[in-house]
Amino acid sequence: MESKPPGTIRQFSPNSRIVFLSQNNDLDIVRAALSTGALGYVQKTDARRELPPAVDAALMGKQFVSSSLKGYEFTETAGEKTPHRHEVEFYSDDAVLLDSFARFIAIALGAGDAAIVVITESHRDGLTLRLKTLGLDVDAATRQGTYIQLDVAKILSTFIVNDVPDSARFFEVTSGLIDAAAKAGKQKHSRVVACGECAPSLWAEGKADAAIRVEQLWDEVGKTFAVDILCGYPLSSFHGKEDEHVFQSICAEHSTVYIQ
Repeated sequence: MESKPPGTIRQFSPNSRIVFLSQNNDLDIVRAALSTGALGYVQKTDARRELPPAVDAALMGKQFVSSSLKGYEFTETAGEKTPHRHEVEFYSDDAVLLDSFARFIAIALGAGDAAIVVITESHRDGLTLRLKTLGLDVDAATRQGTYIQLDVAKILSTFIVNDVPDSARFFEVTSGLIDAAAKAGKQKHSRVVACGECAPSLWAEGKADAAIRVEQLWDEVGKTFAVDILCGYPLSSFHGKEDEHVFQSICAEHSTVYIQ
């Protein structure tokens, strides 16, 4: 079958979902590929692991890029820039999660923005260590208010009522944190990023509906305040066909899906 460029495919089948599979990792080429309207870009070296979830994400209308390209902005397509990113990473071990969170936070603080982290106690010290390894003065950022680190259990207790997220309480808590972080930022109009484990912790407790609802609420907050969000779920918490529906539902609430 003769290969056709994306523009030609769009002419004959405008509703097609396109995923690029390429050995090229040049960022300009990746951006150009996604600017055609494609929803996925997978490097051939990662194809065995990442092509199936990339296809699943594209079928749901979500963007997927190889985990090796993570940390770069690819959401600007067709001349339009989305106001926020709500990304999810399904990680194979804790080191992957902590490295991803650390890079996400470091990019924001390095740009003069602010970061809010809601993290489990077991991950707290590891994240702090990685941030310091990246050259960030965590103590100074905390004093300045540009880095806000919070405990998952304590935050969940402020808006979970009878195992269900209370929308009003959620927005009261998160909007207050975002406002404080934005005011502490070093830029005139500092943005805020948020990463954490609220929804993943609920999922780990067997509360799938509550986890998905928290993801929906975070997405509303992201749109309202132009906050970029990164969530992290352990791959080991999903068990094949049994949890496939929940996995797909979680993916559907995010703009980009990573598996590493």
